Amino acid sequence: MNRRQFLLASAAAAAVPALGLAPGRLFAAPKDTPRLLVVFLRGGYDANNLLVPHGSDFYYQSRPKLAIAKPDAANPDSAIALDGHWGLAPTVKDSMKPLWDRKQVAFIPFSGTTDLSRSHFETQDNIEAGEPDGHSMAQRSGFLARLSGVMKPASPIAFTDSLPLSFQGGGDIPNISLRGAGKAAFDDRQSALLAGMYHGTPLEQAASDGLKLRQQVSADLTREMVASSRGAVSAKGFALETQRMATLMRDQYRLGFVDVGGWDTHVNQGAAKGQLANNLGNLGAGLAAYADALGEEWNNTVVIVVSEFGRTFRENGNQGTDHGHGTTYWVLGGRVHGGRIAGDQVAITQPNLLQDRDYPVLNNYRDVIGGLLVRGWGLSSRQVQQVFPGSKPKDLQLV
Repeated sequence: MNRRQFLLASAAAAAVPALGLAPGRLFAAPKDTPRLLVVFLRGGYDANNLLVPHGSDFYYQSRPKLAIAKPDAANPDSAIALDGHWGLAPTVKDSMKPLWDRKQVAFIPFSGTTDLSRSHFETQDNIEAGEPDGHSMAQRSGFLARLSGVMKPASPIAFTDSLPLSFQGGGDIPNISLRGAGKAAFDDRQSALLAGMYHGTPLEQAASDGLKLRQQVSADLTREMVASSRGAVSAKGFALETQRMATLMRDQYRLGFVDVGGWDTHVNQGAAKGQLANNLGNLGAGLAAYADALGEEWNNTVVIVVSEFGRTFRENGNQGTDHGHGTTYWVLGGRVHGGRIAGDQVAITQPNLLQDRDYPVLNNYRDVIGGLLVRGWGLSSRQVQQVFPGSKPKDLQLV
């Protein structure tokens, strides 16, 4: 084998397992079947500066530098009033407020897990496993993997560099990162060479499927770039990725997972502007782009945005926030019963904080998602228990 062949072989060996594609995975799922996308914000985002409790004087006392101003039509950096108690961060005004007005997004404050470790890794694993307290992580079984076994058709995919815990234990589930996927990894000649190397081997079908998927993603992005050159405004980063995800979810897959990092804002978090606002702005633009790219199939889609925990209610001495507990989940979709703040709530006062520092968790993630699966996908009680053992599905009538 010469150096050129060695490099191609090395690239193929790296590419095919990373895609995790089993034979027959590239197929078109039936149209009009419901889709579910889970968006995991890794790092514990500060929900208090996304869903702003502008009706709470305690919020403004606790955040002299980080609080977002009360709704004020003359102040573009003020919260966007949703009702007398809650408002949206101004950075998501253009992306989320239209969906709110169309009743296609709801927010669930005081959400999360019973895990009180405030450890990113432990709490992320806890959520992705979807098991009750005290379970063993030895089997590495994720709730989306179990869901893929009972949701028909599931057609699962993870838009990640490696298969996340939430999809582990579910057999041969594909994963592919769309970051940097704008240029095809291999041209036609190289693809033919790589496919030939696996001809007649057990990896032949997986290699062929993997190469097809990479080429398809590249072609989709090229079309988007051509369209944007005619004056269309395209959001960057996450928004660009979600447009590519929408193509795959619309045509082939029904159960998806993607994670977004950068939410651990201990220092210089910012208020209406700054690093958190930038992240929220990109996230909101990405979700809006996802909805637009799905077209009519947005009506058959539910998106759930979760994070391992929230942040401390009070700001710290570094103009940031520290690891907290309760957070706010988002539920979006064309037929979501949105335009409301859902779930159990308490007044935002000092006595109602958990350990005098955090939002309490009143809406357990296993119960909330379980309730969505019952209403939106018709799962039986037995099937929900397969996905979330020991859970008590909570019907928030969101779908």
